[in-house]
Amino acid sequence: MKRERLDKVLANMGWGTRKEVKQLVKQGLVTVNGNAVADPGQHVIPEQDDIAVDGHPLAYRRWIYIMLNKPSGVISATEDNRHRTVVDLLPLEWANRVHPVGRLDIDTEGLLLLTNDGQLSHNLLSPKKKVEKEYYARIAGIVQPEHVRRFAEGITLDDGYVTLPAKLEILSAAAVSEVNVTITEGKFHQVKRMFAALGLKVVYLKRIRMGPLVLDETLVPGAYRELTDAELAALKGEDR
Repeated sequence: MKRERLDKVLANMGWGTRKEVKQLVKQGLVTVNGNAVADPGQHVIPEQDDIAVDGHPLAYRRWIYIMLNKPSGVISATEDNRHRTVVDLLPLEWANRVHPVGRLDIDTEGLLLLTNDGQLSHNLLSPKKKVEKEYYARIAGIVQPEHVRRFAEGITLDDGYVTLPAKLEILSAAAVSEVNVTITEGKFHQVKRMFAALGLKVVYLKRIRMGPLVLDETLVPGAYRELTDAELAALKGEDR
């Protein structure tokens, strides 16, 4: 197991900045294996050593995997000067350590994976892997079988890029149609631009699946939970 500086571990777990952690140490509030710490730069094995701050034990895990039902109005980033971010929805001990895997537009809801596992993130986002992303959408206008064919062939976007073949499933065709869309890319505003190229407008968009990971519909917008062992195993199988 990897040794790390104590002040870095505590800062990452939400106990403050490195400077604030040093003050906690100076006040004698930090213990390792029952002994008060004098040096904030002391090296520890966080998964193995018993670390406590003011008597509160530190529950440390190296890897974190969170499923979030992203609400509209927050951005898929770790920090922003104007908008609330997805990590702002999480407790500090997670928020300081994780990043979103990919991004959803500010007005798009649904499944977002947050983790500190950079290798998993890279593999799930790699264009070579062609990991499926499935969305539920409401469309202003009647979606027709011809549109299903066009999606299957690939859509030419406004910048001339031709998307990879995508799956369009019509759930209902009306003045506001309901559809499921599955893509294997992640171009900027891709689903919205694909429909725009057909003269249709997306009025609501929600991601419901990424690879084998399906949104837990018991999570209300803004709610989150850790992945189950089965979900994580399936994701790691997808990233091979």
